[in-house]
Amino acid sequence: MNDAWLDEIRWTDDGLVPVIAQQAGSGKVVMFAWMNRESLALSYASGYAVYWSRSRNKLWRKGEESGNRQKIVSISVDCDEDVLLLEIEQEGGISCHTGREGCFYRTLHDGVWQANSPVLIDPAEIYKK
Repeated sequence: MNDAWLDEIRWTDDGLVPVIAQQAGSGKVVMFAWMNRESLALSYASGYAVYWSRSRNKLWRKGEESGNRQKIVSISVDCDEDVLLLEIEQEGGISCHTGREGCFYRTLHDGVWQANSPVLIDPAEIYKK
């Protein structure tokens, strides 16, 4: 398969690109992550999101522990070719490790971060290590 399209991405000095994951249909942004060249190529080939974990310094197949994989509907790049947008179908309805639909679950109100969405599944039930 021709992978010249990967050369069009403006990777950071660390070889990464920021990625926004957006729920197909609703348009809700559910998470932000990073990809490197390998994780983007794997995501495209498999049809499921594979990210680069900066904290673990390794590939992170979304849902590998929780089962809440992200099926890719489309991959878009912004006009500067330095940010990706994944339109995804979130399997299990949970994209955040906190057991919520999305990672952006706190909103600033009067100088205080307040939860704006409920925990749908206790994280202890998701990650039974």
